[in-house]
Amino acid sequence: MPDIAKLQKILDAALKQTGEESSMLLGQTLSANETDTVNTDKKSFFAGMDDAIFVAEVESKEEYPGQIHMIFSLRDAILLSGMLLGIPPARISEKRKLAIMEPDDCDAFGEIMNQIIGSFNSVFKPSFPNKVHLKLLPPKKFIPGMDELTEQEPFPEDDYLLFRAPLNMEGVEMDRLDILMPLSLANLFAPGKEVKEETAGADEQLEGVSGETGTASAVPRAVASEETILILDDDEPARRQAKDFLAVAGLKGIDAPLGEDIRELISRGDAKVVVIGVADTEDRELALCIKINALCQGSPIPIIMCATEWTRTGVLKALKYGARDIIVKPYNADELVAKINKFLIAA
Repeated sequence: MPDIAKLQKILDAALKQTGEESSMLLGQTLSANETDTVNTDKKSFFAGMDDAIFVAEVESKEEYPGQIHMIFSLRDAILLSGMLLGIPPARISEKRKLAIMEPDDCDAFGEIMNQIIGSFNSVFKPSFPNKVHLKLLPPKKFIPGMDELTEQEPFPEDDYLLFRAPLNMEGVEMDRLDILMPLSLANLFAPGKEVKEETAGADEQLEGVSGETGTASAVPRAVASEETILILDDDEPARRQAKDFLAVAGLKGIDAPLGEDIRELISRGDAKVVVIGVADTEDRELALCIKINALCQGSPIPIIMCATEWTRTGVLKALKYGARDIIVKPYNADELVAKINKFLIAA
């Protein structure tokens, strides 16, 4: 049997970080309780289920191959996507009641899931002795009684560990997030005690992620010194300030205005993260993300967009253009370094 306590510790740390980062994205505090765990199979999981669900398949790659299935109630998926899109609360309530999931909702929920997988990667990667990378596959809706339950749909027949985490948001009734991990994959991630010594040090690494380091104020130094960060901002004093913050944290900053030759800056190949400061969140400003991603095909560089004000529409637009995270200006040293650290850890 896998070391369930170890897996719970890692998943709880990932869910804590997910809550912190998703709260910023949604503009509303979202949290998950600590997980409880049971053994299950597909038949048992769906026994007596009446409510529609949204299944997000997550491919685990590198040294830990397999698939993890994250399952939200459809009502919670509608709630979260509606909040990101800025839909009025009364309309969200109506859509939850009628189980209406429109194409824009699916796109928005996909962006939320990308954020969640990013949070999980930043916790998973330093928590195991070998390489691991989680990749989101297209989420899908499943309605019991209407959609056919087959050997492969909505997820394959197997023996699973089920991790259940109730979701919380003030003033809103939410269900729980179910995480189904095949026992075969769980045994790869956390072998039983007889071979636990092979993963010595992973718990110590986890402490650095699952403790207070999830908050910006607790990350005064970069996780990897001398890594190069590209800072693009037309506001020269702000740009220089950000560069100074990075220098104190042990990072090398290269700064330039937005109109600089981006191709030349990117072609040097040493930037690990790009920080872009803009005056507003109009399409013209955000389109720089597309240009950078086009120049980095095959080895994308995480982009953090920074502006003095963010609306939910602006956040969604930035994510669609290719940004991986956002910051509200003026730059804050701890927050800036914490967000850069997240991507350096996941690299």
